[in-house]
Amino acid sequence: MDASKKKDLQRKACKVRMGVIEGTYNARSGHPGGSLSISDTLTYLYYNKMNIDPQNPEDPDRDRLVLSKGHTAPALYAVLAQKGYFPEEDLKTLRHIGSALQGHPCININGVDMSSGSLGQGISVACGMALAGKLDNKAYKVYAILGDGEIEEGQVWEACMFSAHYNLTNLVAIVDNNGLQIDGAITEVCSPEPITDKFEAFGWHVITMDGHDFDDIDRAFTEAESVTDKPVAIIQKSVKGKGVSFMENQVGWHGTAPNKEQYEQAMSELNAQLKELED
Repeated sequence: MDASKKKDLQRKACKVRMGVIEGTYNARSGHPGGSLSISDTLTYLYYNKMNIDPQNPEDPDRDRLVLSKGHTAPALYAVLAQKGYFPEEDLKTLRHIGSALQGHPCININGVDMSSGSLGQGISVACGMALAGKLDNKAYKVYAILGDGEIEEGQVWEACMFSAHYNLTNLVAIVDNNGLQIDGAITEVCSPEPITDKFEAFGWHVITMDGHDFDDIDRAFTEAESVTDKPVAIIQKSVKGKGVSFMENQVGWHGTAPNKEQYEQAMSELNAQLKELED
């Protein structure tokens, strides 16, 4: 990836993070930590990988994205708003009565391919989308983003077995491995480790990547494109709360919204990062 493209993606990802903070602050609720940890990957997918058109959100040939870890909807909404699916000003209405932007993705929002939030179910629906694509001879890809705490759900592994059995080569699962879930470290709650070995045992091609390094993200998804004989799992190492100093690696920010002082500090930090990227 050339330097100008990478810097452009970094700027866009920074704005996605600002959208996450804006939304959760105005909602006085939400899940900023895990939203911030997937902001770079969502930015890469929507700006550099997926075949999508905000002017034709129901295009049957579009690539699909399922946010299986649906509580991180603030990040998805932020990138969709940037792409023009709806006005960015709407991010301030997150979780407000009468707003389309519910706490978890809802399919009545332009650009949202699945109503998700009940953990473990998104990957199953992604399997159905991928199988339908194969049966209809469509070229689209299905991307599903899961949490590393989410994969403690047994339904995830049923879906993995199904994917390998039906050779869903058009499916890419991204596991956001930030190491933390609502009750603490994943290794202490109900460890899913070793994650890579488990996906390989279920017949998937497994790739690891740094979820905050656009060169490595590009490498991982380029490798995924080259795999033609099995579904792909990308295990991304990430930092919960990435980009906001006092949120990074802090489990308490799984489901806590910033207050006014914290909002101002977070936005100040992100604005400084954006200014540095724009210089």
